Amino acid sequence: MDLNHLLGAAPSNPTLVVHGDTRLSTADLDLRTARLAGALNARGIGHGDRVAFQLPVSIDAIVVYRACWKIGVVPVALHPLAGPAQLEQALEQSEPALLISAPGAPLLSTPGAATVEQLSGGAVPAMSVADNDDALVMFTSGSTGAPKGVVHTHGSLAYKASESVEVHGFSADDVVLMPAPLAHVSGLLHAVLVPGAVGATAVLMSKWDPGGALDLIEAEGVTWMVGPPTFFIGLMDHPEFRPDRVTSLRLISCGGAGVSPSFAERAGAQLGAVVKRAYGSTEAPTITTSRHDDPPNRMIGTDGRPFGGSEIRVDSDNGLWVRGPELARGYLDPDRTSEHFVDGWFRTGDLATIDDGWLTITGRLGDRIIRAGENISASEVEQHLEAHPAIRAAVAVSEPDERLGERVAAFVIAPDGFDLAECQSWFHERGAARYITPERIELLDEFPVLASGKVDRAGLAARLS
Repeated sequence: MDLNHLLGAAPSNPTLVVHGDTRLSTADLDLRTARLAGALNARGIGHGDRVAFQLPVSIDAIVVYRACWKIGVVPVALHPLAGPAQLEQALEQSEPALLISAPGAPLLSTPGAATVEQLSGGAVPAMSVADNDDALVMFTSGSTGAPKGVVHTHGSLAYKASESVEVHGFSADDVVLMPAPLAHVSGLLHAVLVPGAVGATAVLMSKWDPGGALDLIEAEGVTWMVGPPTFFIGLMDHPEFRPDRVTSLRLISCGGAGVSPSFAERAGAQLGAVVKRAYGSTEAPTITTSRHDDPPNRMIGTDGRPFGGSEIRVDSDNGLWVRGPELARGYLDPDRTSEHFVDGWFRTGDLATIDDGWLTITGRLGDRIIRAGENISASEVEQHLEAHPAIRAAVAVSEPDERLGERVAAFVIAPDGFDLAECQSWFHERGAARYITPERIELLDEFPVLASGKVDRAGLAARLS
């Protein structure tokens, strides 16, 4: 099933997208999509060509995606906060035929760039696409290293959207709140693909703000949200939070670092929704998750299980490999593709365990702390810390040590205080190995985050020097 068929089969919705004071119906969005598709065609841009865009969370971003897919053009999604150096690397890799930007965005200063408003005119050609045609180039986020251009096909994206709808029982009655950039795989899947597939309403936020999110949840009847724990901790800790303001929520799905059982239990109790963990990446979106009726201990104690045609396995070093219909076809860089995509499997770079098909991410190769030759999972340390009643959230990182090589340091959010002595006593009480017990505790009011919403671990580690 290609994207045009998937998005065209959804029922019409009088309020398909909401952003600020703008509310668009399916017909409104189709009109904007056709106008841009015609403009691209008038410029000689067609099947297989690439169009790069740097746009904030906005309706324009949805229009660019859908206009490109309508005529077989490949959108190249550039993060709205990407700076000139990142943009230069991305454009060099992707070689787009056109650049679309927003006023004030760095990309607009590139010669030949245009805004959506500047592109108009032209007829929409009759066009058919195949499942194996390229449908997306999206760059992976991170705090260091050059961006990696991930290439998805119409088939991989359409499958993932369809599978998400089936697993979670989404319908046209659902409403999703999405503050993540639409150049992030979570934003693409949950604000563009899934709502487009079932005619659900997508409510966009230009920038995450817990108070504003509470207002939108209450006013729009938001039924599901997807994001890192930092979003939901912000909701629950907001001074204007009340349980009666979030009664419409039925599902919260979290991925990334910090999704501990204690966080999930707190969020489920205070937000009144099913809270579950999920695991995925730009290369393999939501490869594991849980159904709403799965055992609670599996939903909050693991990162879920694969559905449909997806598979997971771990190698002798506990490295996770995945494969399935949602898997990207590779990277723009063929050398990176051959290194990470092997015989249909993708090497994730994450460490994991699998218990009767249920996946638990135990760390990332880059997040592994090696203390005196002992391998320590940052995730394991964080789970012990977040089980303490005084701690709202925790991040464990490595701190250089002349004698040990590395030692465990932890940043914690604990409004009533928490010190190293309490930490050592707590880890001893829980029976944790002494060598994984943090040897330094730093208190913060909030964690720095990357543009994707994930905690900036590299930024935290840099504070220790």
